[in-house]
Amino acid sequence: MSDYENCLVLSLSSALRTELHTQELQMPNISSISEFLFLALADTRQLQLLHFWLLLGIYLAALLGNGLISTAVACDHRLHTPMYFFLLNLALLDLGCISTTLPKAMANALWHTRAISYAGCAAQTFLFVFLISAEYFLLTMMSYDRYIAICKPLHYGTLLGSRACATMAAAAWGTGVLNALLHTASTFSLPLCQGNAVDQFFCEIPHILKLSCSQSYLREVGLIVFSVLVLFGCFAFILFSYVQIFRAVLRMPSEQGRHKAFSTCLPHLAVVSLFLSTGFFANLRPPSLSSPSLDLMMAFLYSVVPPTLNPLIYSMRNQELRHAVRKMVPWSHFSRDKLLVCLYK
Repeated sequence: MSDYENCLVLSLSSALRTELHTQELQMPNISSISEFLFLALADTRQLQLLHFWLLLGIYLAALLGNGLISTAVACDHRLHTPMYFFLLNLALLDLGCISTTLPKAMANALWHTRAISYAGCAAQTFLFVFLISAEYFLLTMMSYDRYIAICKPLHYGTLLGSRACATMAAAAWGTGVLNALLHTASTFSLPLCQGNAVDQFFCEIPHILKLSCSQSYLREVGLIVFSVLVLFGCFAFILFSYVQIFRAVLRMPSEQGRHKAFSTCLPHLAVVSLFLSTGFFANLRPPSLSSPSLDLMMAFLYSVVPPTLNPLIYSMRNQELRHAVRKMVPWSHFSRDKLLVCLYK
């Protein structure tokens, strides 16, 4: 080998070592990241404090509403039916879901920080995916409950006994845990090469995937596609159930019976519509409509709004539930007339 060839080999080897060293510096693996940075909710301190108080008000409203429903269903023996048992589980999932995202966002706004630890982000991702998945499976089972109650009322006690209801609820929670384990393990095993800034107010899988190395996220994308197919299957089941329900209701000869059937189905249908519309638009909209502020608003809509509004939706047309809640709240026994009498004395 000539001197020229030796020099060429040495120079290529040196260039290759330099390039590999540069890539190692520019592409930190998953163990080199100790924290993630959330998107700032506001630029000024005054707006940050305003966001804190706004989020605190929403969080307290969600805690109050879901807490009252959970306590009322658990304490009132007249509400120990399959429909209210599933509603109790829904309220608990809503409490967990909103408690997973908002407290950290409030703390960051209050203490003027954006950071969350790597372990905290993984835990938040697991809990959020678990709770949101379990809630969707539970809503699917609640549609089955309404289908049996209206289309097969004579078999309602047989098909939805206490053991069957407990098994269905456990299946929803267990499926949520399994789904969350798969997605969290797959997402946080990826090498991250694009920094640690998450353009969201909580740890959301699509935004973490944006930080991964090219082509390394395909396994998680495959899991997401599989999960979406399962979700569409649940949606088809809900749609089929309500087609059968509406057909049965329209065949009822009594107007009072139709009104009662609709009053028990409409709250669930409203909750499902709110959950699916916000979730689908947030995650399935075209990339041309994506921007940090829009992503933030959409994530807020599907992660915060449903847990806050669900108690209001279910209590609006439900006399039994409102009566049970009034029994628990002492000041609700005072009517407007009694209050006016007390004021004028």
